[in-house]
Amino acid sequence: MPVFLILMAAAFGLAYFQYKQGVNQSLKKIEKEKTPLAANIPKIEYKFSGQKDQYGDTNILLLGSDARNKDEASRSDTIMIVHYNEDKGTFKLTSIMRDSYVDIPGHGKHKINAAFAYGGPDLLRKTIKQNFGIDLQYYAIIDFQGFVQLIDEAFPNGVEINVEKKMSKNIYMTLEPGLQRLNGTQLLGYVRFRHDAIGDFGRVQRQQMAVNAIKEQLSGFQTIAKLPKLIGVVSPYVNTNIHPSDALFIGKSFLNKNGKMETLRIPVENSFTEPIIKGEGQVLELDVEKNREALRQFITK
Repeated sequence: MPVFLILMAAAFGLAYFQYKQGVNQSLKKIEKEKTPLAANIPKIEYKFSGQKDQYGDTNILLLGSDARNKDEASRSDTIMIVHYNEDKGTFKLTSIMRDSYVDIPGHGKHKINAAFAYGGPDLLRKTIKQNFGIDLQYYAIIDFQGFVQLIDEAFPNGVEINVEKKMSKNIYMTLEPGLQRLNGTQLLGYVRFRHDAIGDFGRVQRQQMAVNAIKEQLSGFQTIAKLPKLIGVVSPYVNTNIHPSDALFIGKSFLNKNGKMETLRIPVENSFTEPIIKGEGQVLELDVEKNREALRQFITK
């Protein structure tokens, strides 16, 4: 028994060392490059550890923001929910399109990404609960530069992606079509591109494809061994109420699960119109009940 305890202590010690090594690596880079962080808003301390929603899931609200663009830092252009069911060992991913026109508690109807500008992750969490009937236990606001650092640390040779078309407008680079390996900066450009015929619908599709590519290419024992450092690398770029130990537990489960992750986009097909609203521009006017039911079926199937 003492030998087992010594081994356990050594394992925890190594994990903590790797985590701190990752944190210090990113802090040095931030200091060297004077990188502003987008997630500098007060953290909301929820006591949700171990709690689940009515469907038995732990839900993590993932938001992407860019410290170099004040408008996009306040109105997140990436809104995703990771649904983790510990009992089933399953992960599912829901993307909510930023132009979804919904009721925001205390503010009336607006595009859903305005909820983050008005009241941070807490108001966005309440907005999603009110409109779609789902509890969110955790949130993570990820600065885009943190995404770049995480990809470059996890994939020294890049993430293999089949770029479906030439992309260049407003992503500060040119991506040529074809199967290739993208570094962190290139992958960020790929998942943010939206200046084509299908606009934001294409961007959401690419974001989900990229998450699945990352998941499939990360899986394996060697990556799990690196997980504490990866969490440390991204930690300075993230505003979250997830404790590092919880992130390690969920991350390990994520990497152990083989196969593609199921995905859903809100609004679902044939559940919205695209009117132009004064002061808002073009929006996605949802059939809220149809989307709420689609989300319920997606989570419970």
